Amino acid sequence: MGRIEKTVFISYRRTNVPWALAIYQDLTMHGYDVFFDYQSIDSGNFEKVILENIKARAHFIVILTPSALERCKEPGDWLRREIETAMDEKRNIVPLMLESFDFGSPLVKEALTGKLAALSTYNGLRVYSEYFFEAMDKLRERYMNVETRETAALFLNAEATKITKTQKTAAREAPQVEKEQLTAQEWFERGYVFQGAKNLDEAFRCYSEAIRLDPNLDVAYNNLGNTLIGLKRYAEAEAAYRKAIELSEASPSGNNPSYATAYYNLGLLLHEHLKRYEEAEAAYRKAIELDPLYATAYSNLTMLLRLTNRVEEAMPLLEKLIEINPDDFNPYLALASINKQLGKGASPEYLAKARQLMPEDDWYNRACLESVCDNFDTAFDCLQKAAQRERFNPAWAWDDPDLQWIRDDPKFAKIVGPKPA
Repeated sequence: MGRIEKTVFISYRRTNVPWALAIYQDLTMHGYDVFFDYQSIDSGNFEKVILENIKARAHFIVILTPSALERCKEPGDWLRREIETAMDEKRNIVPLMLESFDFGSPLVKEALTGKLAALSTYNGLRVYSEYFFEAMDKLRERYMNVETRETAALFLNAEATKITKTQKTAAREAPQVEKEQLTAQEWFERGYVFQGAKNLDEAFRCYSEAIRLDPNLDVAYNNLGNTLIGLKRYAEAEAAYRKAIELSEASPSGNNPSYATAYYNLGLLLHEHLKRYEEAEAAYRKAIELDPLYATAYSNLTMLLRLTNRVEEAMPLLEKLIEINPDDFNPYLALASINKQLGKGASPEYLAKARQLMPEDDWYNRACLESVCDNFDTAFDCLQKAAQRERFNPAWAWDDPDLQWIRDDPKFAKIVGPKPA
């Protein structure tokens, strides 16, 4: 027999921390025992704190926004693992669908693969900032006022118990979330959708409104920076990223992942657009320091080192990238290319692995692979197909170290176009 319980786990992306905190505050005020990862628990304690708390609680609330599911297609993503655990444990799962979230969206469908595809079948609740308290009444009285499968008696070890208590204390002591903060979140999500649709002017307007409503919303400054790059307003983009970093550093929720993202994006701006390579390297390294599993930051840092003729420094970072994501063909290809450049041969084992993992119709990277393999005719065939069927940056093709062995051939300029001045 089931029974009505008042224990709750809130699952959310840290972008949406104001929503998670507001829901936590409402439920605890009504007598619920609620846990959520307010201060960002490190990966070493994820299994024994996060997953065990899901198993020990009857209700599982997952906050769904367009931006929340962006990384769910990655198998090791924390949000994905939390939802899968709740499904496995048959918790009472309640999806809270916030501004602009749509299960029918192509981006959402792309993220909800495998077991997560079933998330759309659960009875979810729409929540708007304007009617937040009405939605919370409905959540408590209808969605959680149900008999649930009895949770197993679970005793956390001493360290996990201490961390759980610390998290709950920090959340309890946090300032009350104001309506303006939730409205700012809605404007942020609108901006995210417009940005995905390449409507940069509307994205800029939405992010700017989010910042007006909540001047401490670091993720809005970060995404505003991305939008400003698209608008080629690079000085303003740099200022936006630096403001995101300043706010993230001061965040009361501790190790804010937005902090690493803002440093990475700043590095990308300095690297690709402003050509301030020393500053870009420092920004990438800071992103990696904050998030040691930040694969894209490793990848861009290694490319920067290769472009500045520091290829041997790039090699241990590429090996780390393989450790983080062994199914990515890029570091195998890069290591083979570097070994060839250093006169050590092109490392057949790396090339074979890159060929195995690379999609067959990825013509640009196929051209890079065949270039490193000295299969020049095939490389040009692939590059021609890439020019016809894909969108790649011709200026980058002139810099790409994996194409260095075919660039002197006149056919290269004929396919790619003249070298930029």
